[in-house]
Amino acid sequence: MTIQRVASKWAKTKILLKNKGLAPYVPATRQYSLEALEDMLGTHTLVYIKPDRGTYGIGVMSVEQLHSQNDDADETTTTSYKLRYEQKTEIFTSLESLHKTLSTLFQGQTYLIQQGIDLLSHKGNPFDLRVLTQKSPSGQWVSTGIIGRVAANNKIITNHHSGGVVRHYKPLMTEHMTAEEAENIRSELNMLGVNVAAQLQKSYPNLKEIGLDIAIDGNWNIWILEVNTKPALFPFKKFFKDPSIYNQVKKYATAYGRNLSTKKKANKTG
Repeated sequence: MTIQRVASKWAKTKILLKNKGLAPYVPATRQYSLEALEDMLGTHTLVYIKPDRGTYGIGVMSVEQLHSQNDDADETTTTSYKLRYEQKTEIFTSLESLHKTLSTLFQGQTYLIQQGIDLLSHKGNPFDLRVLTQKSPSGQWVSTGIIGRVAANNKIITNHHSGGVVRHYKPLMTEHMTAEEAENIRSELNMLGVNVAAQLQKSYPNLKEIGLDIAIDGNWNIWILEVNTKPALFPFKKFFKDPSIYNQVKKYATAYGRNLSTKKKANKTG
């Protein structure tokens, strides 16, 4: 049984934006260009720049616009731009010089630029959420689990491959709200996963599973950062003490044909 995978983040974003109920959850996102960079930084202090095709957060960068007061008599302000990628930070005094460096880093790949979201944090480090939504054996979309992912120190992304740490949803969220409020957001996230999957399935009929990367900002707004059509399932096995959660994930995945074997193939590359 074929499980459809969709590599292009831009293709998935455009499909979500066609749905009036889902579009408000999508941060401002454009294909990268110098014009897009200028426009986005004219509206947002922070933007993220990410490859259109790619996994594990590889190639993700952030640009923050900084303003400093000059000491001269006219009290003018100077604008600069802080670029962060991997574990490096560079400061640029013009958009043109920033764009030139970014273009070199892109290495010919297509990139997107997205509105930055000020994430909720845990012990000073930002976190986002992963919502797993799967096709049930009866053919219905079901959100089967939510985990939190806390970024490692000085990292701009939260995933495991960048040192991020998995945490339970409820303790993370109840640092910022009541248990009841956290459960209300959980319910909205579960429904959001189902609605996103249904929308994408209109264009990709063989879709069987998705992982929504979700940001929650300081006003508790929900933002869809990205949709992954080959979500990692191991965190639900490794992290949750309650085996019933992973048992359901595994049951659904097996039913629609995903191979969950942990055996590594010899000389496997890529």
